[in-house]
Amino acid sequence: MSVQSRSRWAALAVLCAGMLMIILDGSIVTVALPAVQRDLGFSPGGLTWTVNAYVIAFGGLLLLAGRLGDMIGRKRMFVAGLAVFTAASLLCGAATSPEMLIGARFLQGIGGAMASAVSLGMIVTLFPEPAERAKAIGAFAFTGSAGASIGQVLGGVLTDALSWHWVFLINLPIGLVAGVAALRLLEGGPGTGGLRTADGLGALLATSGVMAGVYTIVQTGQHGWGSARTLLLGAVSLLLLAAFVARQATAAAPLLPLRVLRSRNVWGANLIQMLMLAGLFSFQILIALYLQNVLGYGATATGLAMLPAALSIGVLSLVFSARLIARFGERAVLVTGLALLLAARYWLVTLPVDGHYLTDLLPMMLVSGGFGLAMPALTGLGMSGARPEDAGVVSGLFNTTQQVGAALGVAALTTLAASRTGHLTTAGALNDGYKLALGAGGGLLAAALVLTLAVLRRPAAAEETPQTESAPATTTV
Repeated sequence: MSVQSRSRWAALAVLCAGMLMIILDGSIVTVALPAVQRDLGFSPGGLTWTVNAYVIAFGGLLLLAGRLGDMIGRKRMFVAGLAVFTAASLLCGAATSPEMLIGARFLQGIGGAMASAVSLGMIVTLFPEPAERAKAIGAFAFTGSAGASIGQVLGGVLTDALSWHWVFLINLPIGLVAGVAALRLLEGGPGTGGLRTADGLGALLATSGVMAGVYTIVQTGQHGWGSARTLLLGAVSLLLLAAFVARQATAAAPLLPLRVLRSRNVWGANLIQMLMLAGLFSFQILIALYLQNVLGYGATATGLAMLPAALSIGVLSLVFSARLIARFGERAVLVTGLALLLAARYWLVTLPVDGHYLTDLLPMMLVSGGFGLAMPALTGLGMSGARPEDAGVVSGLFNTTQQVGAALGVAALTTLAASRTGHLTTAGALNDGYKLALGAGGGLLAAALVLTLAVLRRPAAAEETPQTESAPATTTV
């Protein structure tokens, strides 16, 4: 392996480390919430804002951060994001009141958006050759799934052994090491410039529209989908986003150049990702609830029970995805991954109230490794139509639809489970609610599979030649 090749893989390791910290934080916090509530005196409704504040800031700023990264340089945006996230983690760990923790979580979301929005764009430019890019994206996808699973275990261990403060403080050494490594290993570039002529109005419309949309979704658990509050907030979000699209058609330096949406692979992959993540992210929540509320597992045991899914995803994404993509193409691998995920979800519809882990859950956990095939292939297709100068904003868009899909799935499917259960708390009633929601999640995956077959094309057959593939290996990020 040449020196140049080793440096590119070292740069990928830095990007994965930063993403691991951000993804880890998202799942590690959920296990510590009961301890946070007891210690800081959160009300039940207020406690949800330790999650919502992060999600709103993170999802709302991804698109803006991606475009700014294109303009000022993606390395600068990534390093700045790590610094903000790490500093905010220190504030979270030192929080002495609900207001301080919620404010620090919002700041964490800002830093997470800054670092995450440009990561895929940097991978695309670091690995222009399709086979190497598939391997890199597979490793990056595994980092996300592994972080979510590890966080569930680590959150319980840290909270029980030390205190809830450490679920945030653990980010400090990771953030500092990743930041220093990023300064040394990532290639810096000036970006495309144009910051002075950047579309400020478009940035305001996009950020406020996405934030309003995410806020609308996350508050449905408290106010309901059909309430006047939800309908009004949803209408405001749609109006802001419609105004943003109209603005992009006329702006001299648009935040989201509409040309990127001319590619079927770009807009199709983003829509498919929303459906896929809506079905999958809710699966993690619902299975964790099933294990604890129906089977009686503890927090640490629940995290350990879900580790086989992460291991299966890791094997398929790191060992097999790149080889299969090189041989059969991204579209065929994506279809296979979605088919496996769909089979796993409908397996769950048969879960009994007295289920056994080895026979009822472990096989499904292993089949869920289909995500390790689906996500790298979908990411490759979604980024295939991006020009080099647009890689950051396309990366930001891809991450935005990921967050919106996850938030939408959790809000919709957990509400559906609660509607079936009503006020009953028996294991049988809870199990019926979880199975109904898991079946609906399978419906979302089926819709994603149909769209994949109808819309996506192999990059060579897409409307636009994937210009990023012709970029030299020395392209700066």
